[in-house]
Amino acid sequence: MHHFNPLRRYVAGLTLAASVALAAHAEPVVDVSAITSIRVLPDKLVLAGSEQEHRLLVTGRTDDGREVDLTDVARYSIGDSTIARVGPQGIVRAVEFGTSSVTIVVGRHEARIAVTVGDRPVDAPVSFRNDVMPVLSRAGCNSGGCHGKQGGQNGFQLSVFGFDPRSDHTAIVKGGRGRRIFLSAVAESLLLRKPTARVKHGGGQRLETGTPNYRTLLRWLEQGAEYTPPEEPTLVEVTVLPAHRSYAFADQQPLLVQARYSDGSVRDVTGLTHFRSNDDEIAEVDEHGRITVQNVAGEAVVIARYVDQVVLSRVTVPLPERISAERYAGLPRNNFIDGHVYAKLQTLGLLPSERCTDGEFIRRASLDAIGVLPTPEETRAFLADGDPDKRNKLIDRVLDRRAYADHWATKWGDLIRANPVRIGTKSVFMLDQWLRASFRRNTPYDQFVRDVLTAEGSTHRNGPTNLFRDRRTPAEITTLVSQIFLGVRFECARCHHHPNEKWSQDDFYQLAAYFGEVKRKGRGISPPISEGEEFIYHAPGGTVTHPVSGAVMLPKPPDGAVAAIPAGYDPRAALVDWMVQPGNPFFARAIVNRIWAEFFGRGVVEPVDDFRASNPPTNAPLLDALAADFIAHRFDLKHLMRTIMRSHVYQLSSLPNETNVRDTRRYARAYRRRLPAEVLADAVSDVTGVPARYQGMAPGTRAIATWNHRLRSYFMDAFGRPNASADCPCDRDTQTSVVQALHLMNSEDLQKQIAHKTGRATRLADTDRPTAAIIEELYLAAFSRFPTADEVKVASAAYDAPEATRQTATEDIIWALLNSAEFVFNH
Repeated sequence: MHHFNPLRRYVAGLTLAASVALAAHAEPVVDVSAITSIRVLPDKLVLAGSEQEHRLLVTGRTDDGREVDLTDVARYSIGDSTIARVGPQGIVRAVEFGTSSVTIVVGRHEARIAVTVGDRPVDAPVSFRNDVMPVLSRAGCNSGGCHGKQGGQNGFQLSVFGFDPRSDHTAIVKGGRGRRIFLSAVAESLLLRKPTARVKHGGGQRLETGTPNYRTLLRWLEQGAEYTPPEEPTLVEVTVLPAHRSYAFADQQPLLVQARYSDGSVRDVTGLTHFRSNDDEIAEVDEHGRITVQNVAGEAVVIARYVDQVVLSRVTVPLPERISAERYAGLPRNNFIDGHVYAKLQTLGLLPSERCTDGEFIRRASLDAIGVLPTPEETRAFLADGDPDKRNKLIDRVLDRRAYADHWATKWGDLIRANPVRIGTKSVFMLDQWLRASFRRNTPYDQFVRDVLTAEGSTHRNGPTNLFRDRRTPAEITTLVSQIFLGVRFECARCHHHPNEKWSQDDFYQLAAYFGEVKRKGRGISPPISEGEEFIYHAPGGTVTHPVSGAVMLPKPPDGAVAAIPAGYDPRAALVDWMVQPGNPFFARAIVNRIWAEFFGRGVVEPVDDFRASNPPTNAPLLDALAADFIAHRFDLKHLMRTIMRSHVYQLSSLPNETNVRDTRRYARAYRRRLPAEVLADAVSDVTGVPARYQGMAPGTRAIATWNHRLRSYFMDAFGRPNASADCPCDRDTQTSVVQALHLMNSEDLQKQIAHKTGRATRLADTDRPTAAIIEELYLAAFSRFPTADEVKVASAAYDAPEATRQTATEDIIWALLNSAEFVFNH
């Protein structure tokens, strides 16, 4: 079928750079004669004292405006070698107090930077927090696979990634009866002998004797292994250079990570930093922070983590072929979404696909917005309509359909529906009915969330109270609320500092404190039969304590100040008050990202509920613009959906062009998505003309109206219906599987639907309609398009097969269409 032809091969021109060596430390090939200027980072050096080191980065601009790394090809010299020395790769090492300068030469270009060396003595106090902990982290000692895991390793436990340095100091100095350090002969301490593999160590060799990191530990032990020197500065900020750069295929770039402290000092901590790329296909990074760009266009982020801070270096890799700005300026623009997407595509040299056909659009829009296949009659009318505004009018009609509420209530059921075995069947039913009623009313999203988070009353009368029936502690509520409504996965910070983000245990339990005054009365829950009624209410008097310090936590939103909550006011309402403020950095962005993902197959932030610095949006201006428009229209979900669907970007074809064939993140084309279980089950019923039967539901009930995973359906289970006995929010498995293919091919229930005496096959076979008309009807029902001449020819042959009848041939064609990728996917 022409809609699913194999993708054309990638453009041969894109492989021009494939011959360039991509080895991790290969010497870059730089045409120095093409350099028009050079720049040195940082533009000055201030070193605290002798033996401190700091590297330089040298960047050149070429005659075509591109930036390239010249650090390894530059020549360096120092004005006064008694003050400092400089190595061949731009590493400056302090010698004595004073000032000097480093001269950098590349070809005919020269730059000079000042170097100041302070009077900090060589034997200055070593800080456990600022000096020792980074060494242990860099060596992996406190990682989740070593001593940082639950229970530690061989009786020695450290906090994960060093989130609790004071307890780590105690574990090292006093734990194991003090056997890990030997202050009378510090070089014999287990703290040094094990990581250097001088004695057997399960983690292998983690340090080399004589290196700067080894000397740091040695000096700390020699000084008595104290925790904090007097007036110790605190870490204020970590930065990475370059923070953002556009690269060509096969480029390399070393990174520089700097730590700034409260006393104004700056350190080069590159050698103590962990590096990770979020997309190795585009850019790899080694343990030393050297980026190697691959021969694939796109964007990647290199994540640099030092101690408890995370910073990013953004990598943009455009296609080598230049596309004129006029091409992008001439693209159709239906609303602001198109401009933001095109701007991103332009930075990468990608062009959007062509506009999708009317048949593709009516099918896509209907399935995305309400989970219903268009009928053949609707499709015929739409395809024949000559109104240039017919797509916008179709969007309005679809969003006004009653199926809208059922479709989106099912999606929200995935997020907050509880297990009926845990909280009772009636409780789950009441929550489901409340969700459907909310979407029928098109309740503004801010009010929807307020209704959920401040719910009070009977769990058998007020559906959203069941969130608090299911989640019974402030910590349990917090993990759900932060993930669904703020888009932040706080779960890690419940036990320790988040490994890839700034969130600490304080942040988690300060957010949990908003739910400390939730009270319950009634029968509670008693799995596996929790049918009793419970009442949820607010009353002053509940507290949340920190699990380590025992301190009573005051309500405080993420990145906000401690909340000033009037006496008697429900803290939950105060939390919602903070959420719905126009300047809130989480609330609106989280929901528009979630809705965007439903229409495009992936969020601007993906996963949709994992906003963090180390998982940045693929198009931040687009996400911000969507959120601002959503707020300006008073949190109207239908307005948001209408805006998305009216954009030209949403209406692109899924067929790629030569530039975007490998795009999976920038929305240069429509991404094919397998239909959700309920939507696919209903689509089968619509095509066959025979509704499925669901236990306990009235005849004719659609799958999208089912509300309990315990209602048996092998079909929906095979296609990823989530089991609510898992901890919500439930992530649906959207991948295809052999089980799904076998079910479509061999299911007895499906065959009964196809061959049913009242089904579409029987009705069409019993008419005197020509074979071509029957085939046309089936294609309109399944694919929302007319068949091609070749498809009519192939399908017609089924009627001429030996022993075939109009009935069996029609059934065979329906079976074939239901088993096609074009039917199972929305494209």
